[in-house]
Amino acid sequence: MERILIIGGNGCGKTTLSNKLANKLSLPLIHLDALYWNDNWKPVSDEEFDRLLLSELVQPRWIIDGNISRTIPLRLQYCDAVIFMDFSRIRCLSGVVGRFVKNYGKSRTDMGGNCPEKLNAEKIRFIKSVWTHHKETRRRFYDMMSEADDVKTVILKNRRETDQFLSEL
Repeated sequence: MERILIIGGNGCGKTTLSNKLANKLSLPLIHLDALYWNDNWKPVSDEEFDRLLLSELVQPRWIIDGNISRTIPLRLQYCDAVIFMDFSRIRCLSGVVGRFVKNYGKSRTDMGGNCPEKLNAEKIRFIKSVWTHHKETRRRFYDMMSEADDVKTVILKNRRETDQFLSEL
């Protein structure tokens, strides 16, 4: 595994897993949020994001964590392994809320620009979407992965499976 894509529900622990995996395998780590966000939660344009993403995808070795669903088919063309963290809605929701509380008023290290966590209408919509879009997102991820030929697929359903996967590498 030299080019690893990590996807999964918001709050499932993609960043935590990608950090551990990057350290264990000595692979460069790219967080999609770092490419996507400018200061104050302003996204880059799709064109700019695609340019930044492609410049990373052509590198010989990497781990890329994050969703941005419209780019998953492209990323699947470049990766040799995809890890799908298919955690429950409850686990994802608790992860998002916990991350929010832990980082309130601060910008996370995996973000691009200065994007401090704050409670506003957009954040409430985001938290609600973790619950309401879970089933639809899962189905799309499975559909996209099923079309990826010659890509090793790892499905992790919970923290125990994630820890076991890491220990077996």
